[in-house]
Amino acid sequence: MAISIVTIRLWVLALALTYVSVLYSYLGKADEAVPQTGGEGYDPVQIVSNALLCFNDKYIYSSCEESYRLSQSGNLNVPPQNTDEYCTGPCLTETNLVLKCIDNIFANFEFYNKATIEDVGDTIKEACGNGPERGNFDVSQHIQAEESNGHKAINQILYGLAFMIVGHGLLP
Repeated sequence: MAISIVTIRLWVLALALTYVSVLYSYLGKADEAVPQTGGEGYDPVQIVSNALLCFNDKYIYSSCEESYRLSQSGNLNVPPQNTDEYCTGPCLTETNLVLKCIDNIFANFEFYNKATIEDVGDTIKEACGNGPERGNFDVSQHIQAEESNGHKAINQILYGLAFMIVGHGLLP
């Protein structure tokens, strides 16, 4: 009789830990289906069209050479030899203003090349920094694929299973 109570407790513990492990792997993903907007309504066409207006706003992009401007495709066509001109001139400031404009309208905006606002921002920081990536404005190298987070869920489940096995050994 005592063995069956311990077995039932162990199964309850195992189910609880599995549930917590799976639940933990989905934390922070509850709002992915709802567009994160900066005060706009929930009409998707209007949200996207307002975000795209940031690229053509003459008050934002006024001094940066047109060939260096961030495009809707998510590309920055800045040759490595023009890095200093881009990073110390108006282009850097104006590109950051465009990114902020887009972020204020639609925080989860995705460019045509699947880059996010954060991906483009990271590319600019690296390309204008003093590290080995200076002058490399290739946004595609900074795109963070969603699949890269898949290992986190598996790790949580494996940790939960390991914890259950260790817990089983510790229980009388």
